[in-house]
Amino acid sequence: MLASLVGALQGAGHENLVILPAAGEGWLARELSGTGATIEYFRLDRPFSPAFASWLGDLLRRHRVELAHSHEFTMAVYGAWAARKAGIPHLFTMHGGRYYAEQLRRRVALHLAARGSTAVVSVSHNLARHLARDLRIAPSRIVTVPNGVRPPQVLGTVPTLREQLALDLDDRLVVAVGNLYPVKGHVHLLEALALLATRHPNLHVAIAGRGDLETTLRARARELHVDHRFHLLGLRSDVGDVLAAADVFALPSLSEGVPLALLEAMLSARPVVASAVGEVPAVLGEAGAGLLVSPGDARGLANALDTLLADPATARRMGNAARTRALESYSFDAMLNRYLELYADASGNHPHDGRPERVRQSEGQSLPHARTPGKRALVR
Repeated sequence: MLASLVGALQGAGHENLVILPAAGEGWLARELSGTGATIEYFRLDRPFSPAFASWLGDLLRRHRVELAHSHEFTMAVYGAWAARKAGIPHLFTMHGGRYYAEQLRRRVALHLAARGSTAVVSVSHNLARHLARDLRIAPSRIVTVPNGVRPPQVLGTVPTLREQLALDLDDRLVVAVGNLYPVKGHVHLLEALALLATRHPNLHVAIAGRGDLETTLRARARELHVDHRFHLLGLRSDVGDVLAAADVFALPSLSEGVPLALLEAMLSARPVVASAVGEVPAVLGEAGAGLLVSPGDARGLANALDTLLADPATARRMGNAARTRALESYSFDAMLNRYLELYADASGNHPHDGRPERVRQSEGQSLPHARTPGKRALVR
């Protein structure tokens, strides 16, 4: 989402400073390559660091940033702190899990960040309700901006994913996209594959993502005797091609907000089987855009996959309904325009301590405000 947002903002003539962790894997910097955005890297060696807040505030001043937009708990807290030091408006977006709620000090820190920010953004109504309750702030202080995506580009590179996996014409492929962490529930998808082994001996499962569970999942696949039909693809930049190869898209997560992978699969017209968690039921809606199962239920997941694999005509209808649903409710342009509104409101309502306000006329944006901040920092 951050990379797509920066690319669109740069294309519209806005300057962006993106602040990334120095110890990261580098994939986000690669996604931003060619956008023209400025990238700086940070190191945070301890949970509580006034020195880091000062460094971040100095960085914002040095780049003459006019608005800061942070993502998730750690950078929401430090972004609010640094923006206050720099005398600029700040907003932050929370994307999913409520790991901040496990400790009182984290809830207090995020509460203070919310009080010092012009907007608190949630990607789903369900998460917004949790934020209001966990942080003890008024629900009206939280703005819900659902994630939006563009249809993933199909590069059409050779060989295709099915060729890479050496699949035959009659082999079926279920695809999941997500990092290999317990919350993504991939072990349950693996167990569903084993349950379907007899009924669908030509079924394969492929997961695009990287993470700590790779070794564990491979070992479990061997135990279940399906390792020859279970494929871990690693981090993929060609998600459109991965989805294009799939007969069914699976989202076996135990917790979610509004997952971008789900929206991309829907825009790719893939039939969906997903856990009924977070905002996923609302995303799929009641238009037959997907099948929902209980989280952590491998047998329920297997039964839902079997339903679609056994009835290709129904799967096609469901995929088309998913695409229509995503186009109507989760477009990238709708998300971009909502954030631009928040940026304009934050900049217009924030005292700038007598400093000259650099604003830039927005062109080609459907906004009620003509003024938007000229340079912003997006902090990952």
